[in-house]
Amino acid sequence: MPVEMKLEAEIRTDLGKGASRRLRRANKVPAVLYGGDNGAVPLTLSAAQVARLMEEEAFYSQLITIVYNGKQEQAVVKDIQRHPYKPLVQHLDLQRVVAGQKMRTRVPLRIVGEEELLKTQKGVLQHEMIDVEVECLPQDLPQFIEVGVTGLPVGSAIHLSQLQLPEGVELATPVADSEHDLPVVSLLALRVSGEEEGEAAEEGGEQEAE
Repeated sequence: MPVEMKLEAEIRTDLGKGASRRLRRANKVPAVLYGGDNGAVPLTLSAAQVARLMEEEAFYSQLITIVYNGKQEQAVVKDIQRHPYKPLVQHLDLQRVVAGQKMRTRVPLRIVGEEELLKTQKGVLQHEMIDVEVECLPQDLPQFIEVGVTGLPVGSAIHLSQLQLPEGVELATPVADSEHDLPVVSLLALRVSGEEEGEAAEEGGEQEAE
């Protein structure tokens, strides 16, 4: 069953580094909701609820309902500040989404066909990007963008301009020329070690002698 992308929040009145530390000790996460036609609102979130939603891929790219002060607003995650070595979130930046207004956000890339590709091609698939920034209306925001690699030849790549974007979705920064048409995935040839090269040469010599 899909997890509902919703965060219950409280307006945060006690601000500053000391206040943020106290919130974290109380298993709370300081956050800020900003953008759109309204000003920034400092919020307090449940650390347990944030941790649960972060287990879902959709948390990082989909619309999240923020419930606070008796109302609801739609937002996307813009930045997550994590503890340097503990699995803790120290701060969350949430950007408002306004219906009817185009938005910019990053959407994860999902590679499709990698296992089948590597069964037929002697190569290593290099993931050059894990996500891409897009622009679209809120209702058109995809959960992910598929990148099909079936049949990709060794030594070739799939570039930004070759992505099959859903209807209503475009790259936030259009690809103006080949210099900016960066690779998304590349299929590299397998490196052969010196020992393997020697064995191959010996096998070739034996075949010629026969």
